[in-house]
Amino acid sequence: MSADSGHQRVFVDTNVLFYAFDTSAGVKRERAAALLEELWRQGNGCLSVQVLQEFFVNATRKLPRPLPLLVARELIDALRRWRVHAPDAEDVLAAVDLQQAHGLSFWDAMIVHSAGRLGCAVLYSEDLNPGQVIGGVVIRSPGASQKAWWGRVSRF
Repeated sequence: MSADSGHQRVFVDTNVLFYAFDTSAGVKRERAAALLEELWRQGNGCLSVQVLQEFFVNATRKLPRPLPLLVARELIDALRRWRVHAPDAEDVLAAVDLQQAHGLSFWDAMIVHSAGRLGCAVLYSEDLNPGQVIGGVVIRSPGASQKAWWGRVSRF
């Protein structure tokens, strides 16, 4: 069990999923895959429809070895067993408010809002400032420093 996740709900941004399937990502791939495995085992992984959409598009187009469509579909099918936030119009408005209050891009604000809506204590992402707390959600960055989760994820 990692120091960050315990049995708290943990939100995973698209880039972490992407690294887990990027054969050119080296250590980042190993650690991202280990984190996903840990979240599967503990049953505390969370994401959003936005993350599933972004992952599908990026995994089938932008990986050095893009995933075949059917493989990416199977991964989405498996990941939908996690807690998945499906935003509605009220969520979009809340993300706009977060964007304005914290100077985030709209898409990052939507991710943070989704994490909060699912009751996540931690959000793993490379797109936000590590250590920042937004709406009660602590941002962790995979590559920011030794304190980042790359150095703490337990090995299996």
